[in-house]
Amino acid sequence: MSPYRDPVVLEPLFRDEDRDPDTLEQPVLTGPGPQPPGVRPGPGRPSSRAQADAPSRPAAVCRPLASVLDPGLAERRARTRSGWWALLVLVSAATAAAWLARTRSLPTRFEAGSWPTAAVAGCLIAAFLAVAGLRCGRAGQARVQILFGRYRGTIRRTGLLWSSPLPRHLRIDVRLRHWRSEPLTVVDAEGTALHVVVLVVWRVKDTARALLAVDDHLTYLREQIESSTARVFSRNPADPFGDSFVEPAADGSLRDTEAVGDALTQVLAAECRAVGIEVFSARPLQVAYAPEVADAMQRRRIAAIDARHRDSVLTSVIDAVDDAVRRMTDRGLVGLDDYERKALVKDLTVAFYTSHAGAADLGR
Repeated sequence: MSPYRDPVVLEPLFRDEDRDPDTLEQPVLTGPGPQPPGVRPGPGRPSSRAQADAPSRPAAVCRPLASVLDPGLAERRARTRSGWWALLVLVSAATAAAWLARTRSLPTRFEAGSWPTAAVAGCLIAAFLAVAGLRCGRAGQARVQILFGRYRGTIRRTGLLWSSPLPRHLRIDVRLRHWRSEPLTVVDAEGTALHVVVLVVWRVKDTARALLAVDDHLTYLREQIESSTARVFSRNPADPFGDSFVEPAADGSLRDTEAVGDALTQVLAAECRAVGIEVFSARPLQVAYAPEVADAMQRRRIAAIDARHRDSVLTSVIDAVDDAVRRMTDRGLVGLDDYERKALVKDLTVAFYTSHAGAADLGR
């Protein structure tokens, strides 16, 4: 007997196991150049040119988490009644049982005509069921009913209520909650180590999936926060240095906490929605370089700022020199040949750059 194999996970690995090796199709190189000896197109397979002309197959896409969960596992309201009716039944049954026991002579053995004994037993059973089903619902908490391993419903009602005493009741917090993470170690798009602290605001929306779809929804949330943070922070560089070899995205660097927070919230909400957790916001509170690279990145940042400053000063100097030479030439103040024009441009550039550098030093 062959062992069981999951057709979704193991089929790509064992799909050619039961086939004859002589009939297996040989791989075909689709790139340019001659085919290696001993390799020929398999039966029914097109040539390399036909494969190049054929439309490419779409890449395999991972199935979302919601598709692998039980579609019937969704929160629904459990049947409940007002607890005051249960108290009324309890008082009435206890009073009736006491009255029957006091006014009627109850036989020691059950007989066909001993209806008072049956009535007292029925009153006691009704009183027991009324007491066993009484519960007090609190705001911000829900109770999940499970009977013989099956989900029966969720109680979100507050106050005094009555529900069936047979199912097992599991409490779960449905209030709006926040969680501040410890410093998470991630890398940016350039591979630089970062320490990130994230604040997540969330709540349990589907109690059935939060309790029954995963082993521990709190642990699942924390691990998804780490995974989503690593994914989002690896898209862009931490600082847009001028010599960065990574092309920054449209939302800029990781210093744009608003855009990074929106992207992190979107990714984390999509990962947690299938297990009944609703994420309202996920914001980075602190983004800092790891201690082992902090000094080097600080020097790199200072060098980049100095380079940008020098570039802006040089641009302004060149514009000033060009404007001065053009205006003197247009007004006919000087008649210069090429050699004299080059000398004038050189002298003006040195003078303007020196004046800008002196003004910058005084500003510091």
